[in-house]
Amino acid sequence: MNSPTLVGSLIFAAVLVVVIAVVIQLMMLGWRRRSLRQQELIGNLPAIPDEVGTATTTLRGVYVGSTLAPESNERVTAGDLGFRSKAVLSRYPEGILLERIGANPIWIPQSAISEVRTERVMAGKLAARSGVLAIRWRLPSGVEIDTGFRAGNREGYDGWLEEAA
Repeated sequence: MNSPTLVGSLIFAAVLVVVIAVVIQLMMLGWRRRSLRQQELIGNLPAIPDEVGTATTTLRGVYVGSTLAPESNERVTAGDLGFRSKAVLSRYPEGILLERIGANPIWIPQSAISEVRTERVMAGKLAARSGVLAIRWRLPSGVEIDTGFRAGNREGYDGWLEEAA
């Protein structure tokens, strides 16, 4: 390889690295701005009650994310709601508890739940037929969001859908 070709290749590689770094920085800036904008909209999540009854149904799986209802691709990034993680979803007479690994638990009061259904696509995640359990609920701020959960065993969804009816 002659030296002019080597120099041209190195310059091209350096420019490519700079362009990739700039694109990543812009993506991170957009994520932070969206999070700040949504933080005002979302407000504080409901607190977990001190005492709850016994769990009627429990599923193990993955917290897919939350979206602003009815848009299935408008992902909520405020707080730690935007981070996907392994989770346990438990239904109580007073509401639903979503315990996430590496993130704060989410308490959904029974009075705030408007719908429990299955979806194929949520928060940009594509699952098998009826692969995501979507819980639509109203936050204390008045905003409706959909919280998505993909169970390891999707046969357990039947109990959740029957209880919601």
